[in-house]
Amino acid sequence: MYRLLIADDEPLEREGLELTVERSMPGIFRFIHAGNGRKAIECAEEHRPHIVILDINMPGIGGLEALRELKERLPDTRFVLVTAYDYFAYAQEALSLGAKEYILKPAKREQIIGTLKRLISEIEREKQLRAEELELRHKMSQLLPLVENELALILMVDQTADSTASQLSEWLDFPLDQGSAIVVAFEGHPSLQEKKKIYDHFRSFVKIHSSASIVSSLIDHHLVIFVRKPLSMGENDWRERNKEIARQLFELASQQTGIQAAVGIGSLRRGEEGFRESYFEAVFASTLQENGEAYSHFEELKRIGSPHDPGPISTAPQQSYVISALHRIREQREEQTLTVLGRAKKYIEERYTDDISLEEVADYVHLNPHYFSKIFKQEYGETFIDFVTRLRIDKAISLIGEGRLSLKEVSFEAGYKDPNYFSRVFKKITGVSPTEFRGKQQ
Repeated sequence: MYRLLIADDEPLEREGLELTVERSMPGIFRFIHAGNGRKAIECAEEHRPHIVILDINMPGIGGLEALRELKERLPDTRFVLVTAYDYFAYAQEALSLGAKEYILKPAKREQIIGTLKRLISEIEREKQLRAEELELRHKMSQLLPLVENELALILMVDQTADSTASQLSEWLDFPLDQGSAIVVAFEGHPSLQEKKKIYDHFRSFVKIHSSASIVSSLIDHHLVIFVRKPLSMGENDWRERNKEIARQLFELASQQTGIQAAVGIGSLRRGEEGFRESYFEAVFASTLQENGEAYSHFEELKRIGSPHDPGPISTAPQQSYVISALHRIREQREEQTLTVLGRAKKYIEERYTDDISLEEVADYVHLNPHYFSKIFKQEYGETFIDFVTRLRIDKAISLIGEGRLSLKEVSFEAGYKDPNYFSRVFKKITGVSPTEFRGKQQ
């Protein structure tokens, strides 16, 4: 039910308008009456009506003045101005203030009802658009961690030959101009349940304290946070900010997960390669965190190591740790790809007789269609279309062999709505038409 506020200083006008509307649109509105502009403002603020019908000529605060004030407070409310005088200036001002309609008294029933129906249609369209927007935002909120993780993995593992980092960074509004990596390494090897708990806690924390960031999943026993430096922030302030984030991450690990963690901070770098270098630095720094310290900063390790050699200090165990982590990242990427493709293949095999598309399957497994098409062919040795076609023709061959269906019915059962097109595809794949094939089976 919609709320309709009628503001007019004549009680008979208000009651007559309500009666007219209720007779033509029964049960659609809950009516609210106001006898002057001041009362109209009070009632509108209290009841927040969907539609307000304002008489321009009311004592005290007039309709235009009330409209001017209410439009600021109730931007989604629709306003209709009514007057007994055909003054063009009134109409001009009313429309400039945001009124949807300008009606002259005595108004015809058709004009009033037509106006209200149009405004209700507008409200319903906006409500639908808001619902669709919320649904889209909900879906995006579910996809964002996956996209973030993909970009983080690209930055962690050198895959420049086939990198989509720039495209992903654009989608995420995370320019790869300048920033640093922070690595949090956990003792032992957390279980899957512990990994999910750690990831959820850390991602929530990071997003609250730094919106310009992406967070990887927990790989092996560490996760990485890439943080972008604001252009307006100085490098010293940036370094101190990262130290504070690292200190809080160290405390978060102990308080929320009960698992001891080591935190390493990489130096400020620029570009995709720079982010990757900062990640390696952060991994290295995390291996040299001293007991009692909340974090280890790579730049400070360089200064401590040698004033003549600014390069990183590395030992065999630390190199081994980095190499092990990278191997595990590659393994996990391969495992994730195979899992995703397995889900996609199962989805296709269950629905190949429907009007299925590559975009539909890619959406089901949350991948870009172009990327999905590429890795699908790499894994299974044939394109999506060829895979679906082969399943359909194999199905058709099986049905023809059973001999219980006509060829037209076989076409429909195999997923082809056009029997002629089915026949052409069948002959292209098998070398003979369905009719010839059936003849050989008899």
